[in-house]
Amino acid sequence: MEISKYISDSVREELRREIKNAGGNEVFFTGSIDESGLVTEIKVGSRGNEHTVTVNFSDAQNLSKTSVLIHNHPGGNLTPSNADLGVAANASENAQGFYIINNSVTEIYVVVEPVKARKIQKLDIEEAGGYISQGGALSKISKNFEERPVQIELLKNIASAFNNNCLGVFEAGTGVGKSYAYLIPAVLWALKNKERIIVSTGTINLQQQLCEKDLPAVEKITGLHFKYILMKGRQNYICKRRLSDAGATRDLFDNDIEEMDKITAWEKETSTGSRSDLSFMPSESVWSRVNSESDACMGMRCPYHAECYVMKVRKEAADANIIVVNHHLLFADIESRIEGAGYDDTAVLPPFRRIVFDEAHGIESAATSFFSESFTRFKINKLLNQMYRRRKNAESGHLFTLALLSSNEEKAGLAGEIVAKIKNDILNFEISCMDLLGNENTKRLYELTARDFGPALVAIGELAQSLGQFTDLIHLIMEGIDDDDKDTPAWWESKTVVRRLEGYVLLLKSFCSWDEKRENVYWIQKKRLPPAMAMENTSPDYITLTSTPLEISGMMNSGVFEPMSSVIFTSATLRTGRDFYYWMNRTGVTFAEKERIRCLDFPSPFPYEKNMLFAVPNDAPMADSMEYQQYIEMAIPRLIQAAEGRTLVLFTSRDSLYSAHRACQTYLKGFKGRIMRQGEDDPGRLLEAFKEEAESVLFATDSFWQGVDVPGDSLMQVIIVKLPFTVPNDPVFTARSDAIKKRGGNSFMELSVPEAVIKFRQGIGRLIRRSDDKGVVVVLDRRIYEKRYGSIFTSSMPECKRLYEPLSELTNKINGFIFD
Repeated sequence: MEISKYISDSVREELRREIKNAGGNEVFFTGSIDESGLVTEIKVGSRGNEHTVTVNFSDAQNLSKTSVLIHNHPGGNLTPSNADLGVAANASENAQGFYIINNSVTEIYVVVEPVKARKIQKLDIEEAGGYISQGGALSKISKNFEERPVQIELLKNIASAFNNNCLGVFEAGTGVGKSYAYLIPAVLWALKNKERIIVSTGTINLQQQLCEKDLPAVEKITGLHFKYILMKGRQNYICKRRLSDAGATRDLFDNDIEEMDKITAWEKETSTGSRSDLSFMPSESVWSRVNSESDACMGMRCPYHAECYVMKVRKEAADANIIVVNHHLLFADIESRIEGAGYDDTAVLPPFRRIVFDEAHGIESAATSFFSESFTRFKINKLLNQMYRRRKNAESGHLFTLALLSSNEEKAGLAGEIVAKIKNDILNFEISCMDLLGNENTKRLYELTARDFGPALVAIGELAQSLGQFTDLIHLIMEGIDDDDKDTPAWWESKTVVRRLEGYVLLLKSFCSWDEKRENVYWIQKKRLPPAMAMENTSPDYITLTSTPLEISGMMNSGVFEPMSSVIFTSATLRTGRDFYYWMNRTGVTFAEKERIRCLDFPSPFPYEKNMLFAVPNDAPMADSMEYQQYIEMAIPRLIQAAEGRTLVLFTSRDSLYSAHRACQTYLKGFKGRIMRQGEDDPGRLLEAFKEEAESVLFATDSFWQGVDVPGDSLMQVIIVKLPFTVPNDPVFTARSDAIKKRGGNSFMELSVPEAVIKFRQGIGRLIRRSDDKGVVVVLDRRIYEKRYGSIFTSSMPECKRLYEPLSELTNKINGFIFD
């Protein structure tokens, strides 16, 4: 074999040098090839002796950078050994080549040919930017077109990131127009290179905006026809078979019969089968009995396979150029690929190599939520009732349906005793956890609390054991069923139940062996049922047991950054202070090679210096003082009067919110606007009312810090009651803080402050949504000016007018600023 056809001259010289430096012993290399198949770059993976070398599998399996595996045989005999053939087989599965060379790099034996890279059609960056430039397509079809240079620059940088396989971290302020800036390059790339691109967002509103408004507009702007689809998790779709089976046992739904009948009638009319198309929000207990589940899916054997809503969506997605998903669904796909599905076949989503993350500031939170696991008595009881129910003296459930088909039918008689034991163990589990918590609401399991957790861990272990006995019983009965009898709905429903029960057993066992699994945070929490759900003569309190990953950065690096060709991150809030380090460190971007990372800030084009006033009362008590709540209950009504309503009040504490809302209603009797608070109605309806009633006020917390878009006169003042630091008793936050302290870091400056800054910036971002919007941000927490860390908050804000004066002076100036 002619070695010059496989390895470039410069790389051959480098190979000779590295082998010589290793004393002529065996050296393992990874290499990259160009479009012609020539190795143009190598990296030393490991060094051995004259007979053998260890394969560095972390390098060998880095599919995004490795095309071939190379090693030398010092003796000159290039015949592959059995060990070589084993490595070659793995390389072949990964579409990698495997070469053996001699020490002088004059001869080569090609064990496995590499798969040559597809020729990439790079984007013409200037042409891509021209679509949204003056004189371009957008200017010709838009009546109110105004060229945005910052949007053009963002688009060009995203196009360049696609061209160069980069991780693009791009902060784009409100009004930049980031959707067009990433959709146009994404569409151009997908069509030119016949690649599928995933666009992942954090909110349903943005997903719908992309599919209903932005992507159709991009078709008009580019003049190109392409296919796009919004994909949701299969649990969002009705399953025709499960709905039919549920209808056959309609009487078992007790108080939910009316809801079941509504869903049945709707399914006859719907074209999508998506829960979002229902005219009402079904209860989780009903929807989970009739929605699509992977384990309950009969596949080709299902009588409704040809009409399946999930299959229709998957067929549509298979040849889509752009697939819009939420972060949760994307992480479900990534998890499946990490666990063995690989990156070249369909998992939850069709295969892909490029992702755009919009609302990327929420990635850590979304991933943490997805990879957390929790347990409550309600989840277990629901699954138990599906398998085994006892009413009066009659026993029923899927277990007995399966038993009639099983050669192990007599074993079903054990179910009653085991289920009774499980329910008793659940009771003991809750009692022991309630005793452990006392007057606290949460408690983390770690070194300092492990002794206190002793009785609770015993109860958790006993519950894991009894649940395990029940799953073993179900398996035993299912194993006794012939293949011909496995088409029964009870078989498929039981598969789903068993998978979930086994997941809870693993969670309970991992709790008991927490000290061997320090990569997770283990904690319990006391919660309370809403009054409408609480039953008479029973405590409304219940226990949630949760396992949460301590960090998501490693998973993001191995599951996303390494295997993907390019990843784009964009949001209005990725920086803390003047850099991206905090966000990049928390999400794992810092693990990637520096030359792959591009970080740029694209500031909002809105005239903040003219249209926004930032005010802090310098006579407020400190936020941690006893007088602070009394102060805000006096200050908020005065500020509302100054703005004549039109105010969003953002809290970090629900108790503080409720108290201030009551005080405000008393203080502002006769005020003509509505004074609404989060929790008194559906969040969507509250927001719509706030938009429509110009003089209304909305007291809110949590989700209202982000994603709220109220342009115009309905929102002219945002009051931030306290700097949004995470409460110090949050178990995941404290575990992450402890991890920073253990390595000698400052958890307050490395975690508390940056996290609060990003949320603070999200809150401020609710105010100015259009170029002609005008208004005031009032922060009642004067730590922002009087503590050293406050400058990190203020330096993250847009340039605007700023006041630090007594409240009595601020109210007059606020009124003048808004209405002059």
